Order: sequence, then C-alpha cells, then structure tokens
Amino acid sequence: MQVVSLSDHPGSMRRGAQQRRAAADRDAQQAHEDVLAVHRERVAQARVARDEAWAARRWGAWLRGVFAVRRAQRQVPAARLPVSQPTAEEQRWAAGSAGELLVADELGRALDDEWTLLRGYRNRGGEIDHLLLGPRGLFAIEVKNQNARVDCHGDQWWAAKYDRYGNPVESRREMADGRGRSPSVQLNEPASQLEGFLGSRGHPVAVGRIVVLIHPRAQLRSCTHPTVHIFTSIQQILNLLNASPVAITTAERAELERLIVRDHRFHERRRRDPRP
Repeated sequence: MQVVSLSDHPGSMRRGAQQRRAAADRDAQQAHEDVLAVHRERVAQARVARDEAWAARRWGAWLRGVFAVRRAQRQVPAARLPVSQPTAEEQRWAAGSAGELLVADELGRALDDEWTLLRGYRNRGGEIDHLLLGPRGLFAIEVKNQNARVDCHGDQWWAAKYDRYGNPVESRREMADGRGRSPSVQLNEPASQLEGFLGSRGHPVAVGRIVVLIHPRAQLRSCTHPTVHIFTSIQQILNLLNASPVAITTAERAELERLIVRDHRFHERRRRDPRP
C-alpha cells in the first residue's frame, strides 16, 4: 500500500499543546525567580540593618537584627515543582496519532500497491483521518482510539470510559468533537463534500464511510440506524473492501488521487489565507 501524507492534524495539535505547556512552565519558573529575588533583597536589607547596628554599638538593635536575618533566611519561597507532566489534551492527541498510525500500519501489511492511503485530507466540512483509494472503491476512515464502550442511535453517539483494568472512570457521556459533532457527523460532512467535488469534476464516486474503534479494549454495544460503518478491527475493514461491488481502473484511481490532493491543497491555502 502506498501512503500519501497530506497533513498531520493530531500531531500538530499535540505539538501546540506541548508548546503551551512549555510556555506555562517558563512563566511559572520566571514567577518563582521573581519571588526568590524579592526574598534575597529582604535578607540583604536585614543584614544591612544588623551590621549598621553593630557598627553603631547599638547592641539591642543588633540582637534584634540577628534574629531578623535568621527569620528572613528561613522564609525561603517553596521550591518550584518539577516540570509539569503531559496535559490531558496532549495525551488525547497522542492517542489520536497512535490510533491513526496503527490503522495505517495494519492496512499497509494487508493491502498491495494498488491501494493508496491519503492521510489527513481536509475540506470545508472538516478533516478525514484516512482516505483509502483502490480498485474496490474510495473509503473515508475516522479513527477513534479510546478505551470506551460505545452506543449510538443514528448520528448520536455516547461513550462510557474505562481504565486498563476494566473499571469505569467516566460516566456515559455524549461523544462529540470541538464543534459538537458525533464521530459519524464528523466523518459524513467532509466525505459528502468530497463526493460533491469529485462528481463536479466528472468522477461520481460514492465514498464509503467507516468509523473504526481501534483501541484493543473498545466495545461497540447497542447501535441503531447508524449512518456509517462502525468497526472494531482492521479485518472488518478488509472484509468490507473484499465485498465491495465497485471497480475503479488504474487510470481513474490516478485521476481521483490527483483531484483529492489538489482539493486538499486548495482548502489548506484557504485556511492559511481566508481572504476572499
């Protein structure tokens, strides 16, 4: 299988989160240095007052100065905490990257070079983790790497999270991205946009839609009226490919890939420069 990397959204978001944490660490370090500077100045002033009392032979003032210096020295600001650990945001994006790489690796071992995986395609509808293009069709794949038990009804999704030992760590909640879209809507919107674009260019290809729950302990429970294929293994994806009635010639696949790459680059330019 050939791989074309168009973008790495999870990686970019993770790096952004890391940079924000590093900036927060630097700010905290600077604040601690400022507090230490104030402490050192307070100790220095106490020493000056003590020494002046000694020079003036004001023994009572000198004795009070001795205690004042000792008291100031004991009031050292608490040492700064060690460098902060990765945030929940970083861990979430890291899990996303790991899940996408796992899917790409497993598909790469199973499919020959007639298949192409385009990673990180984006249009006005959003981003698609993977576009898989081959002789049996064009498939959009959304990867979810969560240790969760998932339910859905149409385009409404819920997940209950568990730890590595199977203990519940979060009650059942709605699954949605930052725009409030469930995984199926998150996939269907850009996939439908892509279908429309390809059709307008003379290539009316249906885009298969797959959400894969790739975490080894993820479970799909009740799911009624789904609007996408929902799988929990790569083998299920391969079974879908093998059963596909679609046949796309080598020449048409090359043209589809060219159009997809061109469309992605167009929308990337629009994102960087949104002016009309």
